[in-house]
Amino acid sequence: MKAMGELVKGIYRENPVFRLALGLCPALAVSTSVQNGLGMGAAATFVLLGSNIVISLLRKVIPAKVRIPCFIVVIASFVTIVELVMGAYLPELSKSLGIFIPLIVVNCIILGRAEAFASKHGLGVSILDGIGMGIGFTFALVLIGALREVLGDGKLFGYMVFGPRFQPMLLMILAPGAFITMGLLMGFFNVLDGKLKRKAEAAKKADGGGR
Repeated sequence: MKAMGELVKGIYRENPVFRLALGLCPALAVSTSVQNGLGMGAAATFVLLGSNIVISLLRKVIPAKVRIPCFIVVIASFVTIVELVMGAYLPELSKSLGIFIPLIVVNCIILGRAEAFASKHGLGVSILDGIGMGIGFTFALVLIGALREVLGDGKLFGYMVFGPRFQPMLLMILAPGAFITMGLLMGFFNVLDGKLKRKAEAAKKADGGGR
């Protein structure tokens, strides 16, 4: 049960973008389409998982005073792998994501999980944490990208969603559209979280009263 909790927490309860407000720079910059969101999310998930594994294995060896530089070296190594592979096999996607692939090195989600989790926990839960947080980050990018692509271009994965009379809202694929979409989604998840908490509290009170 604890393992499952570590895996799913990043999807909603501790979603890096919608709940923790981390990794907002790539979430705003590359989420103009679902394809970009998937590519960025997959790259970040690979780096997050790889760095969590290595840092968890070396957590007792890395000196505390130089842990941050060591974490960055580990993360940068996996980012280099991603950048080279993507450039070789997915050149169009690599070009579309541009500088934001190498900038994964300084992504606060990756470094934050290394410092707050992988460096303090064993290999198994660190793997689950990396996968869960990666899925949560990818989910956020895909959701934002889908809304912006559909409303701003009238397409999804390059296919027309609406009829020829649809007038795309160009604002949605520009920078202001990213802030608007993210703000609305954050607000939605905050409202949803509040309702779930009130429902849980009401159920707890009802259960206590029944006893």
